[in-house]
Amino acid sequence: MEAAVSHPATPPRHPRRLRRPHRARRNRLTLNLLLPTLLLAACTGSPATPHTNAAPASTGPQPTGPLCAALPTGTDPGNPSFLAGQPVDQALRWIPTLTTFEAAVRTSGVLTDLPTGDGVTVLAPSDDAFAATFSEDNWDDLMTHHTDQLRALLKAHLITGSHPITDLTTAGTATTLDGVTVTVTRSGPTARLDDRADTVCADYQATNARIHIINAVLGALPVTADGTGHRAH
Repeated sequence: MEAAVSHPATPPRHPRRLRRPHRARRNRLTLNLLLPTLLLAACTGSPATPHTNAAPASTGPQPTGPLCAALPTGTDPGNPSFLAGQPVDQALRWIPTLTTFEAAVRTSGVLTDLPTGDGVTVLAPSDDAFAATFSEDNWDDLMTHHTDQLRALLKAHLITGSHPITDLTTAGTATTLDGVTVTVTRSGPTARLDDRADTVCADYQATNARIHIINAVLGALPVTADGTGHRAH
């Protein structure tokens, strides 16, 4: 019996392809050469204008003075850009060297004495300034039992209107909320107030307000600190 002879399968016929014009072949060749380049550009291409989330640079005065370097900057809590959007009483809470002054302002309610809508300039003594002026017992007594004296003291540090330190030095004088006129003169990188205090970090901005940190307490109350360096809380 003869073995069956297998014949190779007949390959399928391909349909006849239409001849394309020479120009079409050339265009297809050009597209084949460009396709990898186009795909690579789609995956790795960079936009013509880089996107940035950076905030525009501030055009207003920045805090200046020898103490500023020790206070919050950049994106730290209490930085100047953040404080610029806060009401003045809230802004005072964020400045770490003004805890005594902020507590006195909050306890006395003195900000309610300001004319509505006029803004305020705050000459804010630092914690060290209060410690050098009042004994702890005397300060506690003022905070607890002598609100009228406390309010009078704080009014010696408030000026109606929001004034940059350059405006105050240009004017040469400023009248505080207690009716006293103080001289304001330029002293190198700082400003001098009544030959009693210097600005140590001036021109903090708050909502409709300016805060200038000073290194001494103004006003008529006598000095009662005993020189031991205790903080006046």
